[in-house]
Amino acid sequence: MTIDYTPGPLLDAARTTPTALWNDSADPDELAQSISFGGVGATCNPAIAYTCINQRKDVWLPRIAELATEMPHASESEIGWQVVRELSVKAAALLEPIFEEHKGRNGRLSVQTDPRLARSAQALADQAEEFSRLAKNIIVKIPATSEGIKAIEDATYRGVSINVTVSFSVAQAVTAGEAIERGLARREAAGKDTSTMGPVVTLMGGRLDDWIKIVAKRANLFLDPGHLEWAGVAALKRAYQEFQARGLRARVLSAAFRNVMHWSELVGGDLVISPPFAWQKLINDSGYKVTPRIDVPVAPEIMETLLSIPEFVRAYEPEGMTPAEFDTFGATVRTLRGFLQADADLDALVRDVLMPQP
Repeated sequence: MTIDYTPGPLLDAARTTPTALWNDSADPDELAQSISFGGVGATCNPAIAYTCINQRKDVWLPRIAELATEMPHASESEIGWQVVRELSVKAAALLEPIFEEHKGRNGRLSVQTDPRLARSAQALADQAEEFSRLAKNIIVKIPATSEGIKAIEDATYRGVSINVTVSFSVAQAVTAGEAIERGLARREAAGKDTSTMGPVVTLMGGRLDDWIKIVAKRANLFLDPGHLEWAGVAALKRAYQEFQARGLRARVLSAAFRNVMHWSELVGGDLVISPPFAWQKLINDSGYKVTPRIDVPVAPEIMETLLSIPEFVRAYEPEGMTPAEFDTFGATVRTLRGFLQADADLDALVRDVLMPQP
């Protein structure tokens, strides 16, 4: 594949630091442009998949009609998820040369497990294994819930490269990273290869920002609102430090962009940053001079504000929550509900093809 690279801060960061750029969408057109910025992977989730399909109705509505004929007994959900599979395979093909070049560490396309399976570790691991067979460079998302942590270890042992999702705290990231490590160790002990596996652990920094802002508003806290923009950055920097100190082989991944610091403050680390394409365009057009900042601490006065909020402390400390508490953490509940709604929206889109409103 011949790539016409687009000069700019993103390409500079990709070429001068170990920080990897992935695109937060499986849309083939956006992904192709992201690759020109130095992108070497892509992430996706139910909301993003629904948006991609909805934005390309000219392509996917006729395909849904064809699938309805090919799968006459399939439910709306089964047809919708088949579209997600096909969308993912198309995007994965764009990344396959990068996958080969990077020997599995990059060049991967994320497919997320069905959020309706979140209560069953067995179901999550089984679907992860099935999705991993869609293409050799698929990486599968499993949520950092109590059941998800079990599934992450099991699926890793089975040879699935995992992208941990629904993760907003250092505790979730570390617990998931250690589950991946156990899965890799078990696999190696059984004489199975791990050399081309490329696991990552997402910390959705922007969604942590969102949740801390909600908590602060509910508590009528009098503080500098600008300091709340740093919650996700602080957690991501702490998680990165913990992964390095513990020797965890999975990389931290920054997702859920809300401000440019979710890229600029993390550049320089051996981690993955996954902005939506609109953010990539904004960054690359900015003229920003790349400066490694992963090891630059968040300002003391900002940390003082954040650490005065107990909910942030839970998210910031490696032992701040138990796996059972992951399930009821506000950002987890809000995000899973959003993903479930995206599933329902996709069902409705398929329904409109199968049974058009008279």
